[in-house]
Amino acid sequence: MKSIDKLNQSKVPIIVFDDKLTKLQGKVLFPEKLKKANELLSKTKLPVLPNR
Repeated sequence: MKSIDKLNQSKVPIIVFDDKLTKLQGKVLFPEKLKKANELLSKTKLPVLPNR
């Protein structure tokens, strides 16, 4: 384990994940909204950028 001083000087944030979140991995929580979002994305076209 790193010392407290090294952790305090580090610019990388310390993130601790809750193990309870693993049961949600791979599940679709809102299937209706996902279906609608996928439909909208399939119909949407990217804007054409002008030549510079």
